[in-house]
Amino acid sequence: MVNLGLSRVDDAVAAKHPGLGEYAACQSTAFMKGIFTFVTGTAATLGLQMFIQRKLKYPFQWHVLVAVVTGSVASYWVTRVESQKCSHLWLFLETGQLPTDVDTGQRS
Repeated sequence: MVNLGLSRVDDAVAAKHPGLGEYAACQSTAFMKGIFTFVTGTAATLGLQMFIQRKLKYPFQWHVLVAVVTGSVASYWVTRVESQKCSHLWLFLETGQLPTDVDTGQRS
């Protein structure tokens, strides 16, 4: 049995998909980047609002709400972009070809 996070994957499935471990590691990294972005985005937004509190007076509860919403949006965006990279990695590992919608930077 092969461990993949908290669940186990049968050896036959792991042998059929040799890139499974790399894909799982990529997804784990993507989710950790999303969590880190949420924490730092929320803290940075809250700090910035505290800094500009001198000019705009509004209750503290709105500071927290705006900071959490900003952190959530930033976290969603980062996690979505990183997960898309993992999907492209999975397709490459399974087929040996890059997805057709990925721009490789080459121009003809």
